Amino acid sequence: MSCKSCATGGCGTQGGASDGQKTATTGCGSGGCSTGGCNKLNSFDWLSDIAMPGQRYDVIEVKFKGGRKEYHRNVHQLDLTTGDYVVVEMQSGFHIGSVSLQGELVRLQVKKRAVKITDDTKVVHRIATPKDLERHEQAVLRDLPALYRSREIARELKLNMKLSDVEFQSDSTKATFYYSSEERVDFRELIKMLAGEFKARIEMRQISLRQEAGRLGGIGSCGRELCCSTWLTDFKNIATSAARYQNLSLNPAKLSGQCGRLKCCLNYELDTYMDALRDIPTIEKPLETQKGRAYLQKTDIFRKLMWFGYGAESTWYPLPIIRVLEIVELNKNGVVPESFDVLTPVGEKEHATAATLNSDLQKLDAKYTARTPAKKKKKKSRGPEGNSPRPEPNDKIS
Repeated sequence: MSCKSCATGGCGTQGGASDGQKTATTGCGSGGCSTGGCNKLNSFDWLSDIAMPGQRYDVIEVKFKGGRKEYHRNVHQLDLTTGDYVVVEMQSGFHIGSVSLQGELVRLQVKKRAVKITDDTKVVHRIATPKDLERHEQAVLRDLPALYRSREIARELKLNMKLSDVEFQSDSTKATFYYSSEERVDFRELIKMLAGEFKARIEMRQISLRQEAGRLGGIGSCGRELCCSTWLTDFKNIATSAARYQNLSLNPAKLSGQCGRLKCCLNYELDTYMDALRDIPTIEKPLETQKGRAYLQKTDIFRKLMWFGYGAESTWYPLPIIRVLEIVELNKNGVVPESFDVLTPVGEKEHATAATLNSDLQKLDAKYTARTPAKKKKKKSRGPEGNSPRPEPNDKIS
């Protein structure tokens, strides 16, 4: 079974598998799936080909719509393959999901997430039959119309909430509405109207803006799919100090993601910057020289350079950290140095560096330019005799 908008129909399992071979969820691989369901929070079972001693762990990880994952017990010892659709037990009725992980990796995930597996843990009933899948597809087709209708009802009730997604259970006995709101919402009347409209038990589940962006998906400013919708599951706190440590411009339009919050990727390289900043001194006041006061303009963290400029000048001078510490120590002792001992300003230094970096490209261009033959001049076309030119249309032939 594949998603409706995937042209290849190969979503879920890896093609070309031999009989009895366990496969991993890989998606269709064509990039033409508009729903994002083929590669949302996928897991690769890197222990699938390794025989583990002892009895196989009887808990499997099942993935549902929006990348939501739950753990169910395989009490019937079904022979499952990653990507198979199974009918699982819910609090009321049953639901259909795909097997995303099984075996020893599930044991590690259960331990990592501190999930308690008891006799009350929901079980897997059976592998989904074509009739089960047909009912599941009918339930999925109800999601979008129900979302539009629920938004209309929320506007009529003047509720300050944003409904982002709806998930109907496969047996159509329950519908889960995901919403986000910055204030407390009294949706008791909304639940009554939705229950009468859709003839199902209604559950309202509030999610954060980051979780909402992960469920809806999208393309980030980097040109790739959002991290929260493809692989990121734990959302850590992100402060504006992360941008300050990396010398980023504090522009909310550039630092905010599609969720309206600070981008999660601000934390990816923060530890590297924090380690590099340990060697860079903190400049609390300008440096004193005989030429005047020099103010810190910017810092190159990884090259260990600090640029200083005089107040009346637009030229910046790069100083290594050792020299900056020397000048700071001299100023503490009441000594004012004559200059920075730097011969070239930053503008000329950057031009020289750029020329050095591009020298290999210039040599490569010159090499291939010399090999390219010169264009031959176009010869005038000659007549059938070889020497006489071809007559023009307006020429008279005597």
